[in-house]
Amino acid sequence: MQLSKEKNKFSMKRFAQQNSALIAFVILFVVSVLIKGKTFLNLGNIISVLQNNATIGIISLGMMLIIITAGMDLSVGSMLAALGLIGLAVLNHTNSILLAFLACILAGAIFGLITGAFVAQFTIPAFIVTLGTMRIYRSLAEYACQGGGITATVSHADKFINISNSSVIGIPIPVIIWAVLGLVIWVVANKTAFGRHVYAVGSNQKATFLSGINVKRVLVFVYIIGGMLVAVASMLEASRLGSINSASSGLNYEMDAIAATVIGGTDLFGGKGTVSGTIFGTLTLGIINNLMNLLGMPSFLVGAVKGAIIIIAVLMQRAFNSQSENVSTN
Repeated sequence: MQLSKEKNKFSMKRFAQQNSALIAFVILFVVSVLIKGKTFLNLGNIISVLQNNATIGIISLGMMLIIITAGMDLSVGSMLAALGLIGLAVLNHTNSILLAFLACILAGAIFGLITGAFVAQFTIPAFIVTLGTMRIYRSLAEYACQGGGITATVSHADKFINISNSSVIGIPIPVIIWAVLGLVIWVVANKTAFGRHVYAVGSNQKATFLSGINVKRVLVFVYIIGGMLVAVASMLEASRLGSINSASSGLNYEMDAIAATVIGGTDLFGGKGTVSGTIFGTLTLGIINNLMNLLGMPSFLVGAVKGAIIIIAVLMQRAFNSQSENVSTN
């Protein structure tokens, strides 16, 4: 009888560990309802939270895969600005929304390939590589536009802008795209050999290499996927605003993506992470932003709150991991 109780107690701990992002989201949602009630629960406000966080949500899906391999990509914000400028330039020159999206996604794949090659082939830490590319992408974007930006000016500009500012059965199109891409990444991560290899690389890169898996190829493809997802996010951002600014677009998005991913339970040391957790992490971050706005708190404090959340999330991960290790050794 006592053994049964201990098993049940352990299973509750395991549930908390595996669903920490969902629990944090539910608690924060309830707190928001208690504090702001009808204002927070207003359908327009809920849709606004979803729409405003779709871009970060899409970027976070790629960041999740990268962090699972024990990597990091600090360049996603600068990459978004550079890719958005490329996409809008193609749109204005070809008058084709399809070509603009394809060119942007191709450029995102190339950017990811470059990062992945430096990380995998030259074994340079991802933090250093992406710290460098973060400055390179932003500087090149500012140079190309002289610190300004590009606006959609072609005859199809209205159709392009409608992509991010329209809804299907009341659901904004960017949110639908986020959900579809989330499903695609879930299938990749959980139902393919490549997904298993991603987790294996993050858990123990040396053992994965010795087992015959091409670790370098896995790392390169992870960054390529991340770059392509940033490309989709950049075009949705350009569509929502009708323009991209080389200096301000995507600013600090890397912090938001990392925060959402870590809140979602992805281990910064690699080997652990889920799509559902990343989505709930993104929504948790979105609710925090929304609640601060509803309470009239200074926007300057948002960065401080996000930074504190990252530290707290990592501390909680370490506590959960140490508990799991103690249980397994006992």
